Amino acid sequence: MTNLDTAKVAQPNPDMSKSAEITLALHKDIRAKWDKFSEIDVGALKSENDLVTQVVAKYSLDKTKALADVKSLVNAASSDRDLNATHCKQ
Repeated sequence: MTNLDTAKVAQPNPDMSKSAEITLALHKDIRAKWDKFSEIDVGALKSENDLVTQVVAKYSLDKTKALADVKSLVNAASSDRDLNATHCKQ
């Protein structure tokens, strides 16, 4: 995950790269699943491992459970994006 300026989160840029769009969508998914994360928290995440560490800290989860939850969210988000990309090409 990349660190994105919160202004970009509030106002998506039509010239934004596909990678940035995916990152913004993933940030939205993270905030939807874990409501203790602010936009600033999510924007500061550097990796999946960083997200796992933050989930453990904010929700007092076991690291194994947090890792499984993060992997599930990232995989689901990736699958959704792949489906949308395939559907849009047809």
